[in-house]
Amino acid sequence: MKKCLTFATALWVVVSFLCPTPAHAQYNGHNTKGDFGLMSGSQPPPGFYLAAPIYVRYDADTLRNSAGDPVSVDPERRGTLTVNAYVAGLIWVSKYKIFGANYSIQAFPAFTDNALEVPILGVDEGVGTGFADLYVQPINLGWHTTRADFIAGLGIYAPTGRYEPDGDDNIGLGMWSFELFGGTTVYLDKAKRWHFAATAFYETHTEKEGTDIQVGDLLTIEGGLGWSFLDGAANLGVAYYGQWKMTDDDIGIDIDLPPVFLIDKHRVYGVGPELTIPIATKKKLIGFVNARYFWETGARSTLEGNNFILTVTFPIPSVPLQ
Repeated sequence: MKKCLTFATALWVVVSFLCPTPAHAQYNGHNTKGDFGLMSGSQPPPGFYLAAPIYVRYDADTLRNSAGDPVSVDPERRGTLTVNAYVAGLIWVSKYKIFGANYSIQAFPAFTDNALEVPILGVDEGVGTGFADLYVQPINLGWHTTRADFIAGLGIYAPTGRYEPDGDDNIGLGMWSFELFGGTTVYLDKAKRWHFAATAFYETHTEKEGTDIQVGDLLTIEGGLGWSFLDGAANLGVAYYGQWKMTDDDIGIDIDLPPVFLIDKHRVYGVGPELTIPIATKKKLIGFVNARYFWETGARSTLEGNNFILTVTFPIPSVPLQ
């Protein structure tokens, strides 16, 4: 049962924005901030897992420029931007070994009600819920040692969501994204009650469909410091993330610019509580409920707000308890 807690739920939501400047525009990639938290560097034991439904809600009430000051394209229009997403996670962890690691494949179809390409607050941003871009991990490798776990692999975002250049009802981002990742969960005591995790994701992109725009590379680091209790069946701790644009976007075309420019590659940080509790009867473990909440800070050239993620994960079949 304790090993089941090593499952760090992967999910994503399309939250994209355009931050224009006279010679440079800041676009977002696919990686969802906060989709990994406590024990992010751990792979679950062999078996099938279903994470459904995964619910993500992002609320932003501040748009910050490259100096960290709040800005608005239209100072008369204020408000809160809200994005909702619903994701199903399908995970298979095999007993097959590659370089001593268990091989896993994972897929995450999702629906979202927003695919923002301009970070403007106080406007009608909803476009209706629809099928978003598909995320798969064709390679997910997991190692387990006495005092640490490790993961590494490749993730791919396919442009399955609705997208038109300059469209006002886009659900997808109109591009392929490729994500290399690696991380670890370190156990700080022999009983594995205390643990610290960090996982890095490096994301590159193709050109957006029907345009010459290519989004710059993104680096996202996620993890947390946690404590296991109830004989390892529950987790409580502090999760975190940081995201940085590593290379400039390549626009390749002239675009119309709004009156406020966001200059420089964006960055943002998030921190908040995370809790995992089991769903069980006296005879079997049915699943886990995980909730985490982030307050964002340190935003530059992007939105700043709050992020809530709720996940229910089921091993298939249920795990007998002895």
